[in-house]
This record gives sequence, C-alpha cells and structure tokens, in this order.
Amino acid sequence: MMKDTLHDVNSYRSTTLNEIHKTSNGDPFNILIATVLSSRSRDKNTSRVAKKLFARYKTPKTLSDADILEIEKIIKSIGFYHVKSKRIKKIAHIIHKQYNNKVPEKMEELIKLPGVGRKTANCVLVYAFNKPAIPVDVHVHRISNRLGLIQTKNVEETELELMKEIPKSNWIKVNEIFVKYGQNVCLPISPLCKLCKLNHRCRYNNTHHERFVNINKSKTTQPIEPTR
Repeated sequence: MMKDTLHDVNSYRSTTLNEIHKTSNGDPFNILIATVLSSRSRDKNTSRVAKKLFARYKTPKTLSDADILEIEKIIKSIGFYHVKSKRIKKIAHIIHKQYNNKVPEKMEELIKLPGVGRKTANCVLVYAFNKPAIPVDVHVHRISNRLGLIQTKNVEETELELMKEIPKSNWIKVNEIFVKYGQNVCLPISPLCKLCKLNHRCRYNNTHHERFVNINKSKTTQPIEPTR
C-alpha cells in the first residue's frame, strides 16, 4: 500500500543511501561513511557532499591520509562538519589498518567504530551487505507509531519492537520504504493523509478524524447567543 501511494505522488525523492548504493555499486565503505555524514543533515545535501568526497578519496587509505582541513572543506555544508571530519578520518584509518580495507559485517564490530551507533550499523548491514536488520531513523519511528504498529518513545525501543512485529524476511525492506514514505507522504507536519492508502488502518488518521468530528459536534450543539 505504501508503494502504491508513492506511485501516486508525481515525483518523489529516493533515499540518500539508495543513491549511494547505486552510484558506488554497493561499496560498504562508501555506505558507511555516507551514513555517518547523514546524521542531522538533509538527505539531498548529504548525497551531494558524499559523492564529492568519494570522488576525491576513493579508498579508506586515501581518506585516512587526507588533510583534515581538506575534508572539512568538502563536507562543510553539512551539519557538525568539524566533528564528522575527524570521525570519518578515524574510521578510514581503522578500516585500513585493522580490517585490511574491508568494512566489518557484524554489528558488534561496526559499533566499535567512532560515531557508529546501532542505526548506522544497521544501515551498513542492510545497504552494503544485504543482511536483515531494521535501521530506525525519525521516519521509521514516526510512521511505525502513527500507524499503530507499536507504541514507543525512542528509536532504540522502536527497533526492538519492530523486530518482534515484523517478520525477519521483511526487515531489509523497512528502512527504504518508510524513509521514502516519511519524506514524501507521511510528513512530520501536515501529512498527506487523504492520499495515503493506509489511512483507514492508521491510528494517527483515525484519532484526528474522531477529534475533528467531535469538535464539529460540540460546535453544533452549543446554544446560540441571542442577538442584542
């Protein structure tokens, strides 16, 4: 139903990681670095900056050896570029020295890297290695709760609950479709509920519909003040 709704949208954005996956032929290092860069940054900007960075530094070694000021100059337009420059340089050094230029394929190893949490690690598992995982960002968290699939307060809880609710065979699909949906249909503010083919099953839509009906009922039952 999400896919059918997206087809009804005239033009919708692809996700940053999907674009990086295509342009880099699924290179795990590119996907890892792009995910680190994407934190608190707009997808369109992240994609542009990541492509520019990878055009300049094509391997973990070249990025590891890069001058930090040159890295900052390239990624300056994204948020927290000072911190991210240091992180990706450190990550590149570790991947080059400790892992012989190969990104590890296990969650336990990935989260040891600087600035890599479960969401970033899960993105690498899904987009780089096609392994079942559920990367949870603001879109996945928001939509899952709006639909009523789960009731959670943070992304950590959301990941654990979705792993219980969604069959493992579908985990790989969750992030891509939910992020697209969150960017184009189920927006943070003023979601396109009338367009959504899931609105009849959506707790958020039903709650707002009931509230709208109740407000209108209360308006019609209010006594009319006599004119003076």
